Amino acid sequence: MSSTRVALVTGANKGLGFAITRDLCRRFPGDVVLTARDEARGLAAVQQLQAEGLSPRFHQLDVTDLQSIRAVRDFLSKEYGGLDVLVNNAGVAFQFGDPTPIAIQAEVTMKTNFLGTRDVCTELLPLIKSQGRVVNMSSGWGFKALESCSPELQQKLRSETITEKELVGLMNKFVEDTKNGVQRKEGWPDDNIYGVTKIGITALSRIQARKLSEQRGGDKILLNACCPGWVRTDMGGPKAYKSLEEGIETPMYLALLPSDAEGPHGQFVHEKKVAKWQFMPQFYPKL
Repeated sequence: MSSTRVALVTGANKGLGFAITRDLCRRFPGDVVLTARDEARGLAAVQQLQAEGLSPRFHQLDVTDLQSIRAVRDFLSKEYGGLDVLVNNAGVAFQFGDPTPIAIQAEVTMKTNFLGTRDVCTELLPLIKSQGRVVNMSSGWGFKALESCSPELQQKLRSETITEKELVGLMNKFVEDTKNGVQRKEGWPDDNIYGVTKIGITALSRIQARKLSEQRGGDKILLNACCPGWVRTDMGGPKAYKSLEEGIETPMYLALLPSDAEGPHGQFVHEKKVAKWQFMPQFYPKL
């Protein structure tokens, strides 16, 4: 087993995940594992970084497949005895105007963005070493979705005491409500599925950070959610106001918080600052 430190990025074959992996290869004092659902695309991304003189490792990871997550867990445990930095970046979004039925959009988006990330955390958070860093990629769209929810739902989702089980129940209910065509009646927004999944990520991050503080308070692990802003990627589109380099600034700041840092922890971070849990229109000037 190596004493080398190790960082891992999910959904890292393109876009923000690829750019974060590249920057970690340059700046993180240890090994960096690039993961991707599609092995061929992942290996092509590794080759691209190798051509730049960088040396990432590769491991296949489909966040919607528990067997795949557990294979990564076993690899990290065997090779490194744990994990120092985890960046949960894997995510999907349907474009506005996509003709796919809303119920299918909700199921697919929730499965990857929220449930997949939660499963990765369930398996990998126990491996996080002392002074480890965890970054969950959320979005300002989550704030917009939250403000479109009914007061009752908002109260539940903003609660400081909501449990992971309760949160998973609410996220699954949203998917069921869209299948039954009652999402609006039940208090959900009906035009921001991606945002609802990111409400889940931000709330989950608060729950996970609380658990880490209770169970491993002395280990100085820092876990946060962040918004990279509107970035020019396949998902963000060509009109976005941020370059990839600008988009990775906040996730990289959180991934590389110094070992003596006291925080942030359990926060939503935007532009390297802790943001209140409310929608801020400056995230998305076009809205």
